[in-house]
Amino acid sequence: MRTNIVLDDQLTHIAFLLTGLKTKRELVDLALRELIRIKKQEKTQGLCTVFSALHQLKLDSDPFPEAPRQNRSNPFADEL
Repeated sequence: MRTNIVLDDQLTHIAFLLTGLKTKRELVDLALRELIRIKKQEKTQGLCTVFSALHQLKLDSDPFPEAPRQNRSNPFADEL
């Protein structure tokens, strides 16, 4: 997608020094990829934190006990 943007000269200068990239296009592309990677990582870490907290909960009893099975006669057995 082609677009025109105005970039802060000081930020781009520092970014070029830190990355060694040569063009603004490469710089913006890298910035977008890094933003996406970081946001995905944050979501994953958030889920890991929730699952870790749930795992550490000490439950006195099983909140979802398995219901005992009842063997019932087949109402259609006489028709066979």
